Amino acid sequence: MNKPLERIVNGVIKENPTLVLMLGMCPTLAVTTSAINAIGMGISTMAVLIMSNLMISALRKVIPGGVRMPAYIVIVASFVTIVEMLMHAYVLSLYNSLGVYIPLIVVNCIILGRAESYASKNPVIPSIFDGLGMGLGFTISLTIIGMIRELLGAGTLFGFQIMPSIYTPVSILVLAPGAFLVLAMLSAIQNRLKLPSATNVPHEELACGGNCARCTGSACSLNHMKLAEAKAEEALKLQEQKKAAKENAKKEGEGK
Repeated sequence: MNKPLERIVNGVIKENPTLVLMLGMCPTLAVTTSAINAIGMGISTMAVLIMSNLMISALRKVIPGGVRMPAYIVIVASFVTIVEMLMHAYVLSLYNSLGVYIPLIVVNCIILGRAESYASKNPVIPSIFDGLGMGLGFTISLTIIGMIRELLGAGTLFGFQIMPSIYTPVSILVLAPGAFLVLAMLSAIQNRLKLPSATNVPHEELACGGNCARCTGSACSLNHMKLAEAKAEEALKLQEQKKAAKENAKKEGEGK
């Protein structure tokens, strides 16, 4: 699955870092008080993702395995510094709004995760598109959350008044708890529509299939039981296959 379009679809839909993998929750919950802030953080992270994936993939055969994580952090930090300086120079208002979360992109688990799991094992071009796909998925998710919070929590969208004057903003949505509420609502919609999500995995055979509302607290023990049963069945099938192979070999020997 290294084709450019497949990598983009994977990052936006199948393995969306926010809505499916639930990664990068710190900036997701902190900076999505408005759509502008969400887009700014998403684009900044996407730029760092693309450039760091490019560099790490190009140097994957040069970086020693024992120091790969420190090397990745140095590479990511270099690109984050460039992005931060550009934002400070050209979009000062957005730079002030995002504040400390811009330098914290260095330790964003999405970037380090893609560096370790993909860019360090694949060629440059697929790694670039992997960063693009993951960055687009992150940006789209943050923008959706930011738009919902800003629209319902302040009555505006991208700074423009949208709701009528009689509308009373739900101010909790632009506060810290509002981010959790909106994220939970989006996850519930994903589960309802059977879309890929962190709690609703397609073709899941374990007891926990994403139906958290009806969970009685015993799903974990049921999962362990199902896993044990599956392992026992697999071991039994393996024994039967070995037994059948021995019988076939014996019959062939007698035939000769």
